[in-house]
Amino acid sequence: MAGSPFRAAVLREVGAPLSIERLTLAPLEPNDVLIRVHAAGLCHTDREAMTGAFAVPVPVVLGHEGAGVVEAVGSAVQRVKPGQRVVCTIYAACGQCYYCRHDQPMLCELVVPNHRAATLSAGRKRLRAADGEEVGHFLSVSSFAEYAVVPEAAAIPVPDAMPFDRACLLGCSVITGVGAALRVAKVGLGDSVVVVGCGPVGLNVVQGARLAGAGAIVAVDRRADKLERARKFGATHTILAEEGMNVAEQIRALTGGRGADHAFEAAGVVGSLQDSVDATRPGGSVTILGKTDPNRLIELRFGSITGERRILRSSLGGARAADDFPAYAHAYLDGRLCLDELIDRRLPLEAINDAFEEVERGDVIRAVVVMHE
Repeated sequence: MAGSPFRAAVLREVGAPLSIERLTLAPLEPNDVLIRVHAAGLCHTDREAMTGAFAVPVPVVLGHEGAGVVEAVGSAVQRVKPGQRVVCTIYAACGQCYYCRHDQPMLCELVVPNHRAATLSAGRKRLRAADGEEVGHFLSVSSFAEYAVVPEAAAIPVPDAMPFDRACLLGCSVITGVGAALRVAKVGLGDSVVVVGCGPVGLNVVQGARLAGAGAIVAVDRRADKLERARKFGATHTILAEEGMNVAEQIRALTGGRGADHAFEAAGVVGSLQDSVDATRPGGSVTILGKTDPNRLIELRFGSITGERRILRSSLGGARAADDFPAYAHAYLDGRLCLDELIDRRLPLEAINDAFEEVERGDVIRAVVVMHE
């Protein structure tokens, strides 16, 4: 494969559309896995890289939700082999560093520097433009391409029965939302849950709470169509948030007057964080999933965080991809996990810029680029 050209969506300038180009690959290094990408989901984080809200060196191939088939492996690879169906994860944690040993693989000391520099192992890049220029790897995946090179630990095998366009969703939106409910907040049987923001992550929190056996699952959003979809994912109650509405008061009314055992802020709106805290009972937990300007100061009423409330931040649902991706794949195949219902549009790579405009407007939950059938 090294030297053979393939199509990829390259970000060359912040604020500009992606450029569909022909790239080639440098030879694989010992721990590399080459994947023939079949499907890749369009995520808000990719859009943030395009606008500059998420800093990444350019040129770089974007995309971090990807699924495909292993094409070739480096000389030291042992966990996967050619022909296996895999889903990519952005957290190819080493398992040995300080953060991995402290059960925080999303802060892995080997992964984070490579993410910032758009490199793979040893701080090097494998992608080459037509003129020989090195092109970066976005979050160690770069799935908006016909082929991707990832670290061995970033290629997670899933059953052959798993469709590629649904499998790729496991890589970010599903593990972020479902994992936040099951691994981070540890929603328990009969617990009450409120989810503020019913985009792709929020909907997966809803179904994560359902899988955990939660009792009342309250979905909150400003769009009625998203609330309708939330019911299909397991919401027992919905609240259409309007200007000036006391959302927390309504949630307390639905949860015996105390407030929810667990609240999840998945909208990325500063004001909704206060609503999420106010909606939580004393002793409950608030998990922040949404993102906003990293330099933005956030204010909370001090009284709202008393009463032993816990405020948590979750990145990628606790990042246990090697365990969670196969489990989620089986849950989908068994009919317990909703994935078909997340996809609003399938498109070729050439239509990716138009699809990102729909993502920006919130008109789609997930659009998926299909590279190979």
